[in-house]
Amino acid sequence: MKRWAPSLGLLAYLAALVAGNEVKLKQDDPNRQRCSGMYSRKSWGGSVEPFILVKYLPDHTEDDTDPVSSLIIFEWSDEPLIGRMPAGSTNYRDLQTICTSDAVGKNLCEEKDIGSFILAPNATSLAQNPIYNEAIHLKDPKAINYPIRRTGYYCVSTYAFSDHEYDAVVEFRNSYGELPAAQIAKLPFYGGLTIVYAVLGVFWAFLYVQNRSDILPVQNYITFTIVFLIVEQLMTWGFYDYQNRHGNNTLNKVFMIVVSILNAGRNSLSFFLLLIVCMGFGVVKPSLGRTMIYVRILAAAHFIFGVIYAIASMAVTPESVGPLVLFVILPLAGTLTAFYVWTLSSLNVTIKDLVDRRQKTKALMYKKLSWCILGSILVIFAFFFVNSFAFAGSGEADFVPKHWQTRWFVLDGWLNLVYLFDIAFIAYLWRPTANNRRFAMSDEVSCFLLLLLLLSRSHTPPSSPAS
Repeated sequence: MKRWAPSLGLLAYLAALVAGNEVKLKQDDPNRQRCSGMYSRKSWGGSVEPFILVKYLPDHTEDDTDPVSSLIIFEWSDEPLIGRMPAGSTNYRDLQTICTSDAVGKNLCEEKDIGSFILAPNATSLAQNPIYNEAIHLKDPKAINYPIRRTGYYCVSTYAFSDHEYDAVVEFRNSYGELPAAQIAKLPFYGGLTIVYAVLGVFWAFLYVQNRSDILPVQNYITFTIVFLIVEQLMTWGFYDYQNRHGNNTLNKVFMIVVSILNAGRNSLSFFLLLIVCMGFGVVKPSLGRTMIYVRILAAAHFIFGVIYAIASMAVTPESVGPLVLFVILPLAGTLTAFYVWTLSSLNVTIKDLVDRRQKTKALMYKKLSWCILGSILVIFAFFFVNSFAFAGSGEADFVPKHWQTRWFVLDGWLNLVYLFDIAFIAYLWRPTANNRRFAMSDEVSCFLLLLLLLSRSHTPPSSPAS
């Protein structure tokens, strides 16, 4: 019982991994506490008042026992108010968290509170939010509704006081809908990205139609990529909107699989486009020959491994991950590494070739692309470094409760912004213009004119000294 108190922080961290608004509670360590961020109605709006609902399943054991489960609902900032130290104790492991007959004898709680959690003196007045604390009789348990008045990170903790198994369900219901509070910001974020990609597509389509008789093959690939990105972002936005309206039902899980496949397709298509651009396709070389076949094979392999990884991520729980997961990760890492190495080496070769041939305009265009790639890599590494430093400087137990509102952006949001900038920059550099083909063939045309000039001079008879 004493050993349970120090595990509050660890349980809060594990509870952050729970997806969805309805989760189970059991007597084992990983499942006896569940936590989730919650928004007040004023913070995010909505049609209902947010609440936390806890329901225990009745115990139908036919005997005279009266099994009891300890239950407490609190906001994380009030966690230090849970438990009391016996007189003369200074070791945190001596902290008493459950009211027992022994704790009553030590004046840590009152007899009427046996079976519930022990709170600090004047906890009611010191707490920033209400603390619900009760011993639940499992023979005839009642549903507990805890209203949310302030935005915060709330936890529901239980304990098998009678050493009796129990099952309960806790629902974290926000006012705006069914999405967990830690993910609701993704809804307007992906909606905004969809609109931005659509605007980018409109500008690209205008230039494409205006210069349709002078389009390069690489620009057709960029067109397909932009259309695909609009569809992929729209589906992602629709996925979060559907989940917010209808919850995590069967259709939503199918929706999630479709979005995961589209995401794998976006990654493969993006690497494919970047590689052929760095190879000089359409601008330096009119065709890549058999190399294009190998590039397509690599992109297809990366897509297949990406889909397998996405499905495995949804089907396998973190607790059941074993050595077999390497057979899923390593192929994807291999194709990703191949793309990186091939892309960077191709870009260097293309720039060197253009510099050697004194194609200054084209060389500058590819140098700008290299600066874009280098800048993106530096931004990614800098962001990872800053966040790793911030995580190392925070206590493990307090990191999620303090950063649950912004964790989605650290894990997902900012990478989408970097990607948006990169694709927009490439689209700008390779935008359709009135002189596409003339620009692409400029080197060949100049060489042809030089050859004609040399031939004409070689056939011109030498002039006489008199002339």
